[in-house]
Amino acid sequence: TTMMIRSAYRGGRRLAHVLNRCHRSSSTAAAAASSTSAASDKNIICACECPESCPQQCHNLLDTDRQHVIHPYTSMTDPLPTFPVQSAKGVHLKLNDGRKLIDGMSSWWAAVHGYRNPVLDNALKEQIESSMSHVMFGGLTHKPAVQLTTKLLQLANNIQDDSADYHHFTKAFFSDSGSVSVEVAMKMALQYWFTLEQPSKTKFVSLRNGYHGDTLGAMSICDPVNGMHSMFSGVLAKQLFVSTPTGGTEEDGVQTITEMKQLLEEHHDEVAAVVMEPIVQGAGGMRFYHPSVFRKVRELCDEYNVLLIFDEIATGFGRTGTMFASWQNESTYQPWYLTEGSSFSIINSEDRKISTNEIVNADILCLGKALTGGYMTLGATLTTDKVAHGISHNGGVFMHGPTFMANPLACSVSLASMGLLTSSPWEERVRNVENALIEHISPLSELDSVREVRVLGAIGVCELKEGLDRDGMARIQRALVEEGVWLRPFGKLLYTMPPFNCDDLEDDHIKKIGEAMYKVVSSKPKA
Repeated sequence: TTMMIRSAYRGGRRLAHVLNRCHRSSSTAAAAASSTSAASDKNIICACECPESCPQQCHNLLDTDRQHVIHPYTSMTDPLPTFPVQSAKGVHLKLNDGRKLIDGMSSWWAAVHGYRNPVLDNALKEQIESSMSHVMFGGLTHKPAVQLTTKLLQLANNIQDDSADYHHFTKAFFSDSGSVSVEVAMKMALQYWFTLEQPSKTKFVSLRNGYHGDTLGAMSICDPVNGMHSMFSGVLAKQLFVSTPTGGTEEDGVQTITEMKQLLEEHHDEVAAVVMEPIVQGAGGMRFYHPSVFRKVRELCDEYNVLLIFDEIATGFGRTGTMFASWQNESTYQPWYLTEGSSFSIINSEDRKISTNEIVNADILCLGKALTGGYMTLGATLTTDKVAHGISHNGGVFMHGPTFMANPLACSVSLASMGLLTSSPWEERVRNVENALIEHISPLSELDSVREVRVLGAIGVCELKEGLDRDGMARIQRALVEEGVWLRPFGKLLYTMPPFNCDDLEDDHIKKIGEAMYKVVSSKPKA
């Protein structure tokens, strides 16, 4: 192994240099991903300056990746195939073999502006050249963090000018990622009640089929049965759950509200907070539900003296058509469904308008993913004076402090991303993507293997009747790549959330995504 790694560095080259200059044929990439012994020098197409040595280096790159690099949600000993990326620009990923893929995933919801955006690139360059890449945040502060805090509080409070009239959210805590922002929110809620001398309020309530992250605390509020963390149920804190809404109408959420009321009535003395993903349940199933649900949950939390936490890591910053999904109301919420030949949609003739007085505010708001436009990892947890004063009552301090908290580079690019988003016609762009998704993925509903196709904002979902096993997922992944599209299926879902605010994104890109989805699903072998 040491010799393989060293050969990749031969001549002073770094692995990144090899990755940028070496190209493999698609057949070799697939073979190397599925079996390291199947690769051979004669199958490698080299575009390097040193073709004599490069083939072994190329082989070592994927071989080392397969043998030693752990990728997410796959086997550690027999991982799913990986496709080496040489570069990314606009809406495209360029593979080492020269193929270009339309990125239909925005790198897991994050790259809303696409790749190598000049505004974001320049923000990072300027921060490095003119200031610093990092400094600890304990006892120190810096301009990017303060400016980003101001911008986020203005956005979260729906302030349209540069004023600091923060009528609800007043504080921001920066962390390493979205999952950690949920951990921070949970700790805020626990410490709030502990400081107020109600230490029995230690449990959290969330919806079934919810997903809030992969760290231990966040895992405990994910669905304990249908979620991806069921194997850890024996060690996770025991939380409380209510059923998820069965669909996208107001009526579909009635049972959820009934259960929530009953649960809080019986357990409010031990509940610290309710945690919800507003409107869209992300990795737990890509389900949509009516805004009346979280509006009524807010009322119940107030009635039973329980905090409310909104997890907007996946939905924040425009993905659903409003800046935050929790801003959705009866006029803005317009999902589209096609279920086994039967269509359903909520179309309002009135303009999609947001009134600050109608916004449902949580006590704590979790942000991540698109927070930096997909450039760097960063999470933010916003809260109110009520929570802050509760925690710091009688001199209390909040007990959390990541090493890379408020990293200046991440804050700088995040600030640039927020400015780029708010100065662009992002709402119109989301509507255009929404209409294109409805047009181009609706044919999937004709297929016998498809249960439902649904669209909301810049989110398009194809739900299959049966889930994909490991081989099925790998086969569909390869087939999509062959069609020039990058999507990441899981379980019963093949879904897309393209970079909606990218200047290069066109209807033809959405069309190609829809056509690729149709082709790979229609060719799915029967069980």
